[in-house]
Amino acid sequence: TVRHRTVRTKGALSPITARLMVFKLVMAAAKSWRRLKGENQLPKVVAGVTFRDGTEVIARPDHRAA
Repeated sequence: TVRHRTVRTKGALSPITARLMVFKLVMAAAKSWRRLKGENQLPKVVAGVTFRDGTEVIARPDHRAA
């Protein structure tokens, strides 16, 4: 019955077991992670540098003759 099941699973969602469950899920997911290509570009991305088609876009001042 429902009552029997709720008594049997008492404490299943305590903060400690929830943290353990999340830890186990992350560890299971980490088994299929792979290293990102271009990880050396990450500081530039964080700094806000613009990239187009995988290359850094360098803003050049527009010099035109009058």
